[in-house]
Amino acid sequence: MKMKVPSLLLALLFMSSPSLHAEVVAKAVEYRSGDQACESWHAYDDAVKGPRPSVLIVHQWTGLTDYEKMRGGMLAKLGYNVFALDIYGTGIRPQPPESAKMSGKFKEDRALFRERGTGVLELARSGAEVAGVVSFHGGLGTPTPEDAKNISCQTLILHGADDPFVPPAEVGAFKTGMKDAGKEYEFVAYPGAVHAFTQKMAGDDPSKGAAYQAEADAKSWEEMRGFFDKIFGKDL
Repeated sequence: MKMKVPSLLLALLFMSSPSLHAEVVAKAVEYRSGDQACESWHAYDDAVKGPRPSVLIVHQWTGLTDYEKMRGGMLAKLGYNVFALDIYGTGIRPQPPESAKMSGKFKEDRALFRERGTGVLELARSGAEVAGVVSFHGGLGTPTPEDAKNISCQTLILHGADDPFVPPAEVGAFKTGMKDAGKEYEFVAYPGAVHAFTQKMAGDDPSKGAAYQAEADAKSWEEMRGFFDKIFGKDL
């Protein structure tokens, strides 16, 4: 069976199987990417038997944290099989400003970024066979905009309209690249929202460039659920 991938940050598609929800099972999973040991997080509803839709979560710039695990639990309760990957490696969970340096390393080496699990747009641009990708307050830039021609999936961008880390020029370049490649996509911008608008640990001061916004958080989650309903069906 072919695995197809969208996301929260991204998702792998299997056939769905409706059932009553029971206990969410969650545990760490160790794996290797080349020579690098990695530790991911797997969560699922143990009442669901057989194949079901799955979601692969790509973490934010401080690595795989309790935030991704919390979102994984929310998705598992909806009936998805959830795998939160680890781009940086086991035990590597940098805090600002070190996190900016670490994420910058992968932005500069897109091949390594794609090898470790990729950001959702990098996954799509790599030409992987995917069902769809969803980006929450993610970076939109790429050193190879022509790679947009490789995208074969449905794409949903959920963006903070006032995000200083993803400025209008980067948004414009993304849209131009998609248009030039003849690719359709959905783009939703939330007024007043900055970077990390779904993350409570980002604080509540938008002047810092990253801050939680409850309205954008709630609306973007519902946008994602509607997108998943469209590509997976509503049978969970």
